[in-house]
Amino acid sequence: MCRIFGHFDAQATPNELRAVAAAQRHGGPDAQTHRCGQGWALGNNRLAIMDLDGGDQPYTLGRDVIAVFNGEIYNHHELREKLRARGHHFTDTCDGSVIPALYAEYGPDFAEHLDGMYSIALVDLRGEPTLWLVTDEVGMKPLYYHWDAARRHLYFASELPALLSFRTVRATPWEGGLDAYLATKTPFGEQTMFEGVRVLPPAVTVKVTRDGGLNMTTRAVTGAARSPHCSEPEAAAHVLDLLRTETHRLTEADVPVSAITSGGLDSSFVTVLAAEKVRDLHSFNIAYTGTWPSDERAFAREVAEYAGTRHHQVEIDPATFPSLLADVVWHLGQPNADPITLSTHALFAAVRDAGFKVAITGDAADELFGGYDRIYKAVHAPFGTDWVPAYVEALAAVPSTLRERLYTSDYRSFVADHGSVSEEIAEELRASTEPDTMSTLTAFEIGRRLPSYHLRRVDHLSMSASVEVRLPFCQPSVVRYARTLRAGLKVADGKRKRVLYAAADGRLPASVINRPKQPFTLPVTAMLQPGQALMEYARDLLAPSRLRHRGQLDPQQVEALFQAQATTPNDRASMAIWSLMVHELWLEQFCSATPAQRVLDDRVPEVAV
Repeated sequence: MCRIFGHFDAQATPNELRAVAAAQRHGGPDAQTHRCGQGWALGNNRLAIMDLDGGDQPYTLGRDVIAVFNGEIYNHHELREKLRARGHHFTDTCDGSVIPALYAEYGPDFAEHLDGMYSIALVDLRGEPTLWLVTDEVGMKPLYYHWDAARRHLYFASELPALLSFRTVRATPWEGGLDAYLATKTPFGEQTMFEGVRVLPPAVTVKVTRDGGLNMTTRAVTGAARSPHCSEPEAAAHVLDLLRTETHRLTEADVPVSAITSGGLDSSFVTVLAAEKVRDLHSFNIAYTGTWPSDERAFAREVAEYAGTRHHQVEIDPATFPSLLADVVWHLGQPNADPITLSTHALFAAVRDAGFKVAITGDAADELFGGYDRIYKAVHAPFGTDWVPAYVEALAAVPSTLRERLYTSDYRSFVADHGSVSEEIAEELRASTEPDTMSTLTAFEIGRRLPSYHLRRVDHLSMSASVEVRLPFCQPSVVRYARTLRAGLKVADGKRKRVLYAAADGRLPASVINRPKQPFTLPVTAMLQPGQALMEYARDLLAPSRLRHRGQLDPQQVEALFQAQATTPNDRASMAIWSLMVHELWLEQFCSATPAQRVLDDRVPEVAV
């Protein structure tokens, strides 16, 4: 696991490359290297997980094929043996070292042979210099880029603060970003909150040359049209087999592996399966000092006892949230309105402090198997009714009617003139060619929302603590099978994730199987009240003078939010305040500073590259 960066057909000084490496050093503290040529550079920050003494990057084949890699390739043993049979020689057993040889054999189609999570940059200097960028099938390893089409200059990095450390990449806020963020909790798709900065979508292969420019191809994702398993027991048995196989495979590492155990179905199931393979598995749960709603520590402890793990109960003090939130926003690089970000950041810091570099989690099960209320309601909407508006509204951090009230008249006019993201998503869903509502929702949840809202958050906040997250539910075999399941095996009879619960039945404590679904998140409504540190911090960030300067939010309407939350605390007002607070903090950190100041703010020492 690493961080990567570079440029192609462009220029960057040695100091710029040092600044880029420094800005994402937390994601690869074990080694920092780069290689430069005429108009190109590839760089790497390494977090050593496989072959700790080998695995030096960039990986090369001769002098003309150079690659850097972020992620894990789980089938590297099989690939190495096949490549050896074709005459290739390897000096180590690191997973990424197979990449140049695989490219030599298969050209740009080499990614079709990879099983894992990855973003890869490869320069081929044979003939016309060419840069290839490749992402995994689900989008587990983000890669951000800035493409100057007029000059044919490309810059890229694994994290936004690193990319913005290139002098020509500007931290200019996207004017439509506020509305998009409040409508979906973070920008979806390739769009980021910065003008001219994009993120590669899943399953793409990008070719960049001076003559041809940038060309992006989406690789076909294969899979059966419909699951052959019609009954719930058959499908559940297959899900169990797939998940057990993938979880066991993902425990392979040359460093200790841990598990995140929230106490809900998904993480508990993965913890139990990982414990079958890992002797003396350590599990981690997070809670908050004091008494708060939605505390799950008792369920997590019960799972740990059931699985026989060595359990770590992590606690964080809500008084630290203001300083913690600043770190979270910095590492994410753009706003994400889910309060779980604070918990996630603190949890992985505890995992690191306990001596672990790898953690297995249960993320993505809800997207695959229909765990959200909005999915259930859409699938079971009365015949002939339009389920799209309610589904789109459920994606929002702030309801559409409240968003319109919060905006200034100028910004409201801007949104009306340019169209809202909510309208775009509604049009996309209605234009779907999938055979039914569940297939449409699954394609959208996995293809659009999961990478943007969920996977980038998990990646950035785990790697902020130098911890690699592995996600069994995101493995291609599990994702492809989940896509084929009919709606009745996911959401029916008032139940969500039916087939997953059936697969876990008898393998988890009954209390976990039978408990109501509860989001793993911060009790933000209880914490955003008068006298709480978080409330005072929100008032400072959203002071009327700040809002008037920005010109997008109406200070009087924001004050009305605070008054409503103070007198009658509720989720609607508290989530709106939280979301606006995160957005304002992002603007302060990124859009009011020079690149040099942004690197200094991260307090990362300069490294020798």
